[in-house]
Amino acid sequence: MSRIGRLPVAIPSGVDITIDGQTVTVKGPKGELQTTVSEPITVARTEDGLEVARPDDERESRSLHGLSRSLINNMVVGVTEGYEKKLEIHGTGYRVQNKGGSLEFALGFSHPVVVEAPEGISFTVENPTHLAVQGIDKQLVGETAANIRKLRRPDPYKGKGVRYEGEQIRRKVGKAGK
Repeated sequence: MSRIGRLPVAIPSGVDITIDGQTVTVKGPKGELQTTVSEPITVARTEDGLEVARPDDERESRSLHGLSRSLINNMVVGVTEGYEKKLEIHGTGYRVQNKGGSLEFALGFSHPVVVEAPEGISFTVENPTHLAVQGIDKQLVGETAANIRKLRRPDPYKGKGVRYEGEQIRRKVGKAGK
């Protein structure tokens, strides 16, 4: 049995969960999320919360069991607490500005780079070198943060670029170190 899949999904107060066949809809104080659970997996409401079950021990069923439970749990956490990824910008002259709902980056290119916020995502600029990506969908928050990091990845020689907060960059020595 899957260690993650057999755990019940706790439903906090203020969260409404609707199960319609294979579709699970979660409504909470921060918004609403919906997902479709893959076919062999079933979701049922119990007194402990939501129970995710699989019909057999086939390879596909086992692989989807824990995944389905994690996706539903991430939706419950998203509509109650939300998700946030923090990014740092390192480099001389590198900075970010908030322009309405979008971000404008100066990353050493000959032009500013503008990033529009996808629906359901908000940006917070704490100072010109620190920003945060917030939303209720864990996958969308992570993907948006990864796309921002991809604009100027941290280089291994000087460490300049956009990185996650607390990320350690493996530095190379360069020509002078030989």
